[in-house]
Amino acid sequence: MRLSPRSTSARLALAVTASFLLAFVLLGIGVHYAVSAMLTQDARELVRVDAAGLVEVYRDEGRAALLGELRERIANDEDPDAVYALTAADGRVVAGDYRDLPTHRQGARWVEFTEHGADGDLRVVAQLQRLPDGTTLLTGTRTRSQDRFLALMLRTALAALLVAATLGALIGWLTSRWVSRRLRHLDDTAVRVGSGELGLRARLDGSDDAFDRLARRFNGMLDRIEELLGGVRHATDHIAHDLRTPLTRLRNRLEELRRRHGAGEADTQLDAAIGETDQLLHSFGALLRLARIEAQPPVHDEPALDLSELVRDAVELYTPIAAERGIALSADLAGADEARLRGDADQLFQMLVNLLDNAVKYAPAASEVALSLRREGQNLAVRIDDRGPGIPEADRERVFDRFQRMETHRGSPGTGLGLSLVRAIVQRHGGQVSLGDNAPGLRVTVVLPLDPGLS
Repeated sequence: MRLSPRSTSARLALAVTASFLLAFVLLGIGVHYAVSAMLTQDARELVRVDAAGLVEVYRDEGRAALLGELRERIANDEDPDAVYALTAADGRVVAGDYRDLPTHRQGARWVEFTEHGADGDLRVVAQLQRLPDGTTLLTGTRTRSQDRFLALMLRTALAALLVAATLGALIGWLTSRWVSRRLRHLDDTAVRVGSGELGLRARLDGSDDAFDRLARRFNGMLDRIEELLGGVRHATDHIAHDLRTPLTRLRNRLEELRRRHGAGEADTQLDAAIGETDQLLHSFGALLRLARIEAQPPVHDEPALDLSELVRDAVELYTPIAAERGIALSADLAGADEARLRGDADQLFQMLVNLLDNAVKYAPAASEVALSLRREGQNLAVRIDDRGPGIPEADRERVFDRFQRMETHRGSPGTGLGLSLVRAIVQRHGGQVSLGDNAPGLRVTVVLPLDPGLS
């Protein structure tokens, strides 16, 4: 699973990993500080006991005994980490491991300094005690073992940090993948519902967590949308069905009246009334077809067909109609090799007929309407160009709505449902339809996806 750095899942993974590492680092720093402080305290306690013994020798036996004790300890080297020094009142070192006392603050009781030797730099913790005769006793210890332990702990912590970073990244990745998987089903459901599967619902796992509650509310919203769309569709169907019967009867009666009265002014008026009735019947028929198409699922299970054959049939049907107005109708199918897709042949033919009808209807006489079919990657593109008045850019989306017609076309025959049917058919087939400028005229482009199993 690849995560984009800008995706919420990637940010979630990074946040989990960073939080994990930050907690580990803070815990490591705290443990290191606590252990270091404890070891330093133990070193000071050891120095304090050692210094107390030396002071006791000074009190009981005097300065000479103290000097003897110090020189004996330094010479025997029983404790290689112990350090001693005794300075006179004038600052001269009388006995000890150092020529000069380390730099320290006036009146300081404890000093810590670094000793540079053959074994490297060693940290020394020492106590300074001023004796009654004005001399100063330095008693200390090299923290060799403590520093080695801290160095080992630091190396172990770095190795653990590497393990923690790997583990944190893995946990972050698994967390983001879990979140993405929970959201991906909602996303897939929304896409499929948007493509026409209105009965599809998001899966619930019964956990009643935030994702499960979101899926439940998502399903409730889809139920409401389906209910409202169903109400509109049923109302449209009922209106169309209920009105088609009386309109058909009215048309038949008008025909009967025309036969009885014969030719004349009344006959002309009856012809106009019959034409208006036919227009209404055609509109109701188009509404019913549109409602049926919108209610159908996508065409995944439809049989395979060759779109180029449908294009040839549509061009053959409209060539004589275009010729009556002196319009040349041409078709370019050279770029449509293997133009096979899954779809409803009747609906796709209806789409082509509606587009050619509009092009021929609004193209000026002695002009040309050009239709082309080309394969573009994994899509088929149908393009129809005419030299008519075209459609302003601001109105190109609006004309796909039901009963929407341009003001200049109000007086011409038509229902205002042709492009609505085209869009419904294209959307059911998973494609897109767009209007453009042919300079002059209108360019209609329909892009339909090919079935990968047929290519």
